[in-house]
Amino acid sequence: MSGSPPTVLFVDDEARILSALQRSLRREGYRILTAQTPAAALHLIDEEPVDVIVSDQKMPGMSGLALLAEVVRRRPSVRRLLITGWPEEIPPEQVEALGIRAVLPKPWDERELKAILRKETATDPQP
Repeated sequence: MSGSPPTVLFVDDEARILSALQRSLRREGYRILTAQTPAAALHLIDEEPVDVIVSDQKMPGMSGLALLAEVVRRRPSVRRLLITGWPEEIPPEQVEALGIRAVLPKPWDERELKAILRKETATDPQP
């Protein structure tokens, strides 16, 4: 990551969730991008430097897992996190195969989210 602030892309089909995530991180020094659809997220991934993507799982048209699989194909260096109201439905083998660094439950714990993002945007994050 360069001298510019780390860029975090949040993907969720609910505008209120994106707004809440932005509010909780507004003082953390990140450049925040948001997308309400997986297609919009993929467009941003293709056009913008993104360090971390945090995707909802259940969205119309494409699941978070499918989105993150496409992110792996297009930009494998982007660190991947999943946020979901149903973490127990996420197969651990898919999490591992896609290199998802964390699965966060909804509602999320703000301190946990901040700690994970700090770790993932550090100069040399540990695997």
